[in-house]
This record gives sequence, structure tokens and C-alpha cells, in this order.
Amino acid sequence: MSLEAITFDLDDTLWDNGGVMTRTEQGHYAWLDAALAEQAAEASSGRFAARFPLEAFVARRQALATAHPPRRGDFTWLRRRALAELLGEYGLTNEHAEHWADRAMERFMALRHEVEPHPEVETLLEALGRRYRLASITNGNVEVTRLPLGRHFPVAVAAGELLAPKPDPRPFLLAMSRLGVHPARALHVGDSWEEDALPARRLGMRAAWIGPDDRPMPQGIHRLAHVRELPELIRWLEARS
Repeated sequence: MSLEAITFDLDDTLWDNGGVMTRTEQGHYAWLDAALAEQAAEASSGRFAARFPLEAFVARRQALATAHPPRRGDFTWLRRRALAELLGEYGLTNEHAEHWADRAMERFMALRHEVEPHPEVETLLEALGRRYRLASITNGNVEVTRLPLGRHFPVAVAAGELLAPKPDPRPFLLAMSRLGVHPARALHVGDSWEEDALPARRLGMRAAWIGPDDRPMPQGIHRLAHVRELPELIRWLEARS
């Protein structure tokens, strides 16, 4: 059966995300600590990051995800809620805690979108978009419309905001519905075995898994070492459709 649509994961599929998240995590937290000090908003106990180091922020997010299971994939909500709680415990009024949590998240989102797609991605999406319907499906909180390559994705699904992060089938089904394509005529491309390859295949999609090992592939799942290998796989699939 010939392909009509291709859906893409974003983080660690179209760009390397490890360095982005390290810079973003550290950068927005350091910004908040410095901004509080500059505005003389320090508590009597000293600097915010001294009282609540980054590890405490991470632990608070994890605790919130456990306490609010439906929100476990809504990373923006978890981060903002954790910041507001810590700022309140630091001694800020509710109003000021909410204000600085919002400001810190603005900084976070600015840094979060400083991604550098793999060199081949722009040309790849340009070519694929002329032949197939494209969509992005991500568990992350990147707003793909804020990126130059967002123009290639008329359909963009943020699974965390749906409160249904992958491997939940709903983000895939929503993308298929918006694209107007049956799953059997779609290919999903992603780096996660559990969150991309397996759930896509369960729905009847074909899957391209960007994976680090040579495990045997079940029927309908194909391993890529890098997204640059996708055109060759598509040619192979089309030749057998």
C-alpha cells in the first residue's frame, strides 16, 4: 500500500536535543536566580538557587508528575507549577511567585527553541512535503510553528498538551484525522522504540526507528541510523507497494 503521509517526532529525531535541554534547564534557572537578586526580591535566607538548587526543581517536577498522573506529559505545566511552588516557599507572595514563574517560563521557552536541525532536515522536509502530507507528533514542549521548519508541518500535535503523551495512540490518531489519511498509508519516524515505533505499528502505520542497535526488526518497523537515511527507506517501501 503506497504512502500518503509521514509523521515525525521532533526531539532527537530532527535535531540532537541533549545539549539544548542542558542549556535551557540551566539557563532559565540561572536567569531566574539573577533576576530575583537584581530586583531585590531575595528572601532573608539568601539567593533562590542556593536555597533551591536545580536538583530540587527537578525533584519537585517529578513529585508533581506523580501526584497528577494526567499531567505527567505536560512538561510546561509541570515546570511552571514547580517554579511557582518553590518561589512561594522561598517567601514570595502568591502574586509575585506567579509573576516570576511566568517570566522564568518565558525565558525557558525562548531557550528551548534555540534548536539546530540536522543539516539535511530542511532539504529533506522540502522534498517530502511536495509528495506527502506531513505532520509532527511530539511529547516535548517545542512549538514547531516557532521554528523555521514549522512551515513544513501543516499538522502539529503536542501530545503532552492533550494529556495523552506517546505511546498513547491518541496523538497518532489525531494526526491521521487531521491529515485525512488511514494509518496503513502513513509512516511514522522517531527515535523512541517505546514511544514512536511500537505505538505507530500497533495502529497499522509503518515505522522508521532511529535506533542505536541492530536488534531484529518486527515486520513494518525499519531501523535507521540517522534521519538522513529516510529517503532511501521510502524509495524501498514505495518500490514494494
